Amino acid sequence: MTIDLHAHSTASDGTTPPASLPRLAAEAGLTVLALTDHDTFAGLAAATAASSDVEIVPGVEISCRLDDFEVHLLGLFVDPGHTALAGELELIRTDRERRAVRMVERCRELGAPITLAQVEAIAAGAPLGRPHIAAALATAGITDAFTSDWIADGGRADVPKHVLSTVDAIALVRAAGGAAVLAHPRSVKRRASVSDAQLAALTSAGLAGLEADHPEQPPEVRARLREVAAELGLLATGSSDFHGARKPVRLGECTTSPEVFAGLRKASRTS
Repeated sequence: MTIDLHAHSTASDGTTPPASLPRLAAEAGLTVLALTDHDTFAGLAAATAASSDVEIVPGVEISCRLDDFEVHLLGLFVDPGHTALAGELELIRTDRERRAVRMVERCRELGAPITLAQVEAIAAGAPLGRPHIAAALATAGITDAFTSDWIADGGRADVPKHVLSTVDAIALVRAAGGAAVLAHPRSVKRRASVSDAQLAALTSAGLAGLEADHPEQPPEVRARLREVAAELGLLATGSSDFHGARKPVRLGECTTSPEVFAGLRKASRTS
């Protein structure tokens, strides 16, 4: 088994249609792929229907708050129809639309010649998000969108959003029959790293695993995360965080062992 537990489609901020992901996964030599679009299951049915040789794990990536910064939580093997989880994801998506509209307005106020229609065209029906605004800014010659000058957290054009606490998100994933895995906890591209103490607290709240092998985490960070996972009894996963053409990452660039995958399945209610 070759397993990648973190990938995105055009249902959120990826550039690959969900129905095309199983073929790409098979070409990459994968036998298991988790579709973990941001705050939505909209691409899951198409990906599952298009798959024959690749197992599609139902998943979602939830943006949530840990103390004073944002982290991302993967829900794997979750029930897409779970009422409480579906309702919270709908609230997050609705708020994302409001936030994106206001961020475009702020960018225009700061002199960026972009429009909401342009951002919507880039999103092509996916929930609006900062990557779509960044792409619009890039067409206007602004290539440093994710900085304090523009749309980074706390930036001049940033807008606060509705967000779950990480503990509440873990509880929702578990209630929906899934296993909760903290995505890229020490990515070099994110504003803050999750400390050992914070990981211990999240483990007590029901966290099942953490993403150790990730393209944005260098080898020494991956090694330390595997040590922490072993100390806390967490499952250490590996994933590409594939976004298609939006990131220079290939499917299967980092993978999860069959033993860890079996542990996650056991930790969920699909075992």
